[in-house]
Amino acid sequence: MRKLAWVLVALLSASGCSSGLFSSGSAQKPAEEDVDSRRPTPPRDNRTRAKLHTDLGSLYLQNKNYSVALEELTMAIVVDPDYAKAHGTRGLVLYHIGEMQLADRDFQRALSLDPNDPELQNNYGWYLCQIGREKEAIPILQRAMKNRLYETPERAYLNAGACYIKLGDLDNAQGLIEHSLRIVPDNPQALLQLADINYQRGNLDLASRQLADLIRKAKPNAEALWLMVRVERKLGDRLAEARYAAQLKRNFPLSPEAHELLKGNFE
Repeated sequence: MRKLAWVLVALLSASGCSSGLFSSGSAQKPAEEDVDSRRPTPPRDNRTRAKLHTDLGSLYLQNKNYSVALEELTMAIVVDPDYAKAHGTRGLVLYHIGEMQLADRDFQRALSLDPNDPELQNNYGWYLCQIGREKEAIPILQRAMKNRLYETPERAYLNAGACYIKLGDLDNAQGLIEHSLRIVPDNPQALLQLADINYQRGNLDLASRQLADLIRKAKPNAEALWLMVRVERKLGDRLAEARYAAQLKRNFPLSPEAHELLKGNFE
């Protein structure tokens, strides 16, 4: 993100500096070839152009502008069909818009082009876990964990932990999540998953304390609020349950968690 921001700032600076070359009064207009020499030169090689489109697509993806993200990433792939990151990032966009078959195809294409990229491995493993293919996801996430070049291995540990939670293997899940916390202490998502494990084990008082500690450190998302609702409901604290339910409906009215709340599906 910082690199993309720098590129954009550099382009803006390059295009804007020409205004400083003009002064009021009798200054002569620069020759046409001088103006051309000051124009930013668009990148000519396909990989650089594809990377720029991919970086922009990633930015739009983070802002949940999926249609523009898809356009940018598709342009990247047209420019350079062998750029693995463009395929992998488009796979994430396609997942978010519900095109699962196309997403899977993009992820597999990305890994065929760059099978040792840990970020691609992590993202594909996360995707498989999201769609109920946890047993396929875990070996892929393990490859990302073991890659010494991966700058953010805690993500793979955390995603694998989430997969094990879905499989009901809470012991393995806890070990992986705690490992991720040794890499990045106080990661809110990891702390939330630990609270979820304790909720599933019936350690409700501990889960409640963990969640209370979590919301002191970070603003709760829909997932955290929904877990708070269910924990307090089981503890019998109707006031706390109603308070967290109101926050969930107010702050995340379109979330899957709010939908479950409205249906009364607390398990």
